[in-house]
Amino acid sequence: MTEKICFVSNKEPFEYTLSIVSGKWKLKIIYLLACTSPVRYGVLKRNISGITHKMLSTQLKELEKEDVIARKEYPQVPPKVEYCLTQKGESLIPIVLAMCEWGKEYIKPLV
Repeated sequence: MTEKICFVSNKEPFEYTLSIVSGKWKLKIIYLLACTSPVRYGVLKRNISGITHKMLSTQLKELEKEDVIARKEYPQVPPKVEYCLTQKGESLIPIVLAMCEWGKEYIKPLV
C-alpha cells in the first residue's frame, strides 16, 4: 500500500495555483516569457503552435489580471505591445523548470 505524502485539509492554495496556470496555453506562455523577455505578441503567436488570436489574447488578459505578466504598449503606428513576467510570474519559473526536469526523466523517445 502506498503511503500518502500529503493530506490536503485546505485545498484553497492548490486550487488557486491551478486557476492561474490551468489550461493548455498559460504554462506555454509563461515558459516562453521565462526563456525570452520581453516578447512581442506576434512572437508569442508564432511560437505557440495551434493557438488562435482570440485564445492568445484571452490568456494574456487573464495572466495580466492575475499579475503574472505585464503588458507594455508603445504609442506608435503600427502598435507595438510587449509582454514580460512580473515578479509574481518569475516566482513560477522554478515550477516550470521542475516540470521540464520531470519531462526529461520520463519522455519516451519517438520510434
